[in-house]
Amino acid sequence: SILKPGDHHCFQPGHGENKLKCYCEACCCLVCHDCTVLNHRGHRYIDVATVANAQREEMRETVQHTGEALTKLDHAIDGNKGSVEQVEATKQNCESAINRSFEELHNTLEHRRKMLLSDLEAIYLSKMTALALQEEQFEKIQHDIGRHTEVISHILQTHSDHEVLALGGQIPNELKVILTSLETLSLLPNTHSSVTVSVENAHFVDELSRFGHLAVLKPSPCKSLWTSKCVAAKKDRAYQVQVVTMSTAGEPYPYGGLKVKAELRSEDAVPGEVEDQGDGTYIITLTPERAGPHQLLITVDDQHVLNSPHLLEVKSWDYRALRDANQVISVRGPWCVAVHQSGNIYVGSDDSCIYVFDQNGNPKGAIGCRGSCSGQFESPRGIAVKGDVIYVADWGNHRIQKLTIQGKFLHSFGSYGADEGQLTYPYAAIVDANERLIVSENSNYRVQVFGQDGKSLQVMKGKDTGIPIQEFLIPWGLALDPQGNIHVAGTCSNTVKVYTPEGSYVRTYGDTLSKPTGIAIDDEGFCLVCEWEGNCLTIFNAQGNKVHSISNGVSRPCGVSLSPDGTSLYVANFANNSVLKYCL
Repeated sequence: SILKPGDHHCFQPGHGENKLKCYCEACCCLVCHDCTVLNHRGHRYIDVATVANAQREEMRETVQHTGEALTKLDHAIDGNKGSVEQVEATKQNCESAINRSFEELHNTLEHRRKMLLSDLEAIYLSKMTALALQEEQFEKIQHDIGRHTEVISHILQTHSDHEVLALGGQIPNELKVILTSLETLSLLPNTHSSVTVSVENAHFVDELSRFGHLAVLKPSPCKSLWTSKCVAAKKDRAYQVQVVTMSTAGEPYPYGGLKVKAELRSEDAVPGEVEDQGDGTYIITLTPERAGPHQLLITVDDQHVLNSPHLLEVKSWDYRALRDANQVISVRGPWCVAVHQSGNIYVGSDDSCIYVFDQNGNPKGAIGCRGSCSGQFESPRGIAVKGDVIYVADWGNHRIQKLTIQGKFLHSFGSYGADEGQLTYPYAAIVDANERLIVSENSNYRVQVFGQDGKSLQVMKGKDTGIPIQEFLIPWGLALDPQGNIHVAGTCSNTVKVYTPEGSYVRTYGDTLSKPTGIAIDDEGFCLVCEWEGNCLTIFNAQGNKVHSISNGVSRPCGVSLSPDGTSLYVANFANNSVLKYCL
């Protein structure tokens, strides 16, 4: 069912593998003779060779214009290599300067340490000498007192009266002189030359902790510019870009305060609002006032950033201009479609697998196959993409499966039944801002809300919310508006009903719908509704008023999705075995 490179035959059922000889301008696809009669009646056709030759000529012209771009890239690469060398040289010079400075500090501190220790040694020797002299004086006085005491004791014991009278005056007087001198002498250790040291280092350490400074060079023209919110610019809608500034060495400049200006020019100039994030990044918001080609100019300190001026095509945001699909992607029995932020398209098929296409509609592979094991499906009817995870409403297996965008199975929950946490033919699945998974159930006539762990948090049905049960008969499509309200497409009521995140009824719109199935809502509140029996896609504004309907080539639509950047609209066209792509 998917045309792959090298295929030259039609594989539509009943066409007998006829050769693809024509190109349908209305549907932008290759067709066989049977296709021109059955599926593409009334369309304009061109010979395949004519279309191919025109495409070849366009390719040649495109290649001829790549020379200048490649030259610029060569210069940019050379400049980048030069910046790398400059960064490495700057790093080495800074390291040498830092090491040299701290080595000088180390040498100075070591010299000061030795000087202090030398002074301490001199003070120590002086003090020890003083204490030794004091000790010598004490020992001399002690010796003199002891000698005179022994002489007096000997005289008292052995000498006669006449001898005592002859010697008694001289020796006692000498002892009295010694004792008198002792009274005037301090017997405490000599402490007047005690040493103290002051090496308090708290202040010094604090100063050292702030020693040195690395200055970041002021940036020259910034090296990076990319969109941060929108890819396609739309008339009267805010368009945002993010500017990241770099230093002259090619490193991120982590400071704000630079003079950043932006302007969108066509017939007149529209200035941009610049928001300084304070970390070297700037968010620029511009609102184009007219459709057509514009020049986007962004300067930092009066110098243009990379790719400025930049040619920006502004498109008119008007669903009423949609009529024919810009591209048809062949896939058998598509039930649902979802688009990842990378641009990859995920299509749930009646083949019980999920086909994956790139943003240009080229097949990239398939996820799963028919079955009831983990990672297998039975007619997947709904796909929700959140980050790098996809949630699949596995209709025939009565469960929700959680997988990576590469198709690796992560988790599943739900089983056949009507109790809370059970599921019966889950059709659609969406994820709200609180990471809650909201699921519609065809046969249980309800909408059930789950946590990431698969636990049922809320059941929207009949008595639980005060909503008459018949109003929820066979709920199909689900979508969230910018306010977080839940829109439920009911195939029996033939309307879309709106409820708050808590389940309270808000309003109803689309009274003329014919079995609404898949729905999607853009960031302005426009709601796109597939009408299964009406064979069309109907668009309502945020107030619920019908503004447009697309029916060309639409047959049994059952799923619709907008690309995250708002540039493309995809419709699962069940009866025609295709997904229709509309460029907005």
